[in-house]
Amino acid sequence: MIEVVCNDRLGKKVRVKCNSEDTIGDLKKLIAAQTGTRWDKIVLKKWYTIFKDHVSLGDYEIHDGMNLELYYQ
Repeated sequence: MIEVVCNDRLGKKVRVKCNSEDTIGDLKKLIAAQTGTRWDKIVLKKWYTIFKDHVSLGDYEIHDGMNLELYYQ
């Protein structure tokens, strides 16, 4: 079980607990449940890398306590 922190730089910071086998799409659904936005409107980035929905967190080497950038499209 890992904890990922997502910050949208607009005052909203979300902490989500998930497994490293979960996909980015699963993480977006957990974030959407906490923020109240639709999961398909969420874009997760780290620097200039946009994370794709079907790839797992372990494949992107997302570890416990990692910060991701949260954008809305």
